[in-house]
Amino acid sequence: MRSFPLPIALTARLSPVVVLAVAGWALTSGPFAAAPDAEPQAQEKTENKSASAPSTSAASKTYSNAPAPCGSIAGKTVTSLVPGAKAAGKEIPSTDSKLRRTCSWNALKGYDYRWLDVSFEIKESDEAAQKSFDERVEDKSGGGDVPGLGDAGYSVVNLTTEDKQETREGVVVARVSNALVVVTYNGSDFESKQAPSSDEINKGAIKAAKEAVAALEDGQKA
Repeated sequence: MRSFPLPIALTARLSPVVVLAVAGWALTSGPFAAAPDAEPQAQEKTENKSASAPSTSAASKTYSNAPAPCGSIAGKTVTSLVPGAKAAGKEIPSTDSKLRRTCSWNALKGYDYRWLDVSFEIKESDEAAQKSFDERVEDKSGGGDVPGLGDAGYSVVNLTTEDKQETREGVVVARVSNALVVVTYNGSDFESKQAPSSDEINKGAIKAAKEAVAALEDGQKA
């Protein structure tokens, strides 16, 4: 079988100081001086206790670690979406594997080529994750919402042509609390030079995304 070029893989009190006024020498040192008032000390102790107590207003993080991405997709799903690929997949090196992890599967079976990426990204807060989600949706406009996928889900499919070879790619982004799940799925036929249908790519990407979201929700939590 003659070889065919593969498509390039995408890409953080001071406690208030209580100042006490002196009432005068006669009252503080004479025979009618009032007994020392213990209230300031009690107030100071209360304030010190409050200052040392942990804050309950800080935003909580549901997820603190990115789960193992290569175990997030069932083996039968991998072989269905990427025929000829090893179910174990290959994890892509990350600069911070606690916050971002990606697994990749790709294979050429006959003339049909398929590529699947699944990524988990952990953000500092739900708000940060929502902001990143919105930016991705804006960058990849033209798709639509995916109901029931995490707290928010979005899917888009695009067709590209290079040297008369078509490649169709689907991207699904889901936000689950302070985490993002991103799935990229694409394919080409190097004999016909055509790409799989939009329906095939879209459904495949959404299926993988649903499994990845379920793996995240069932996995480690902060």
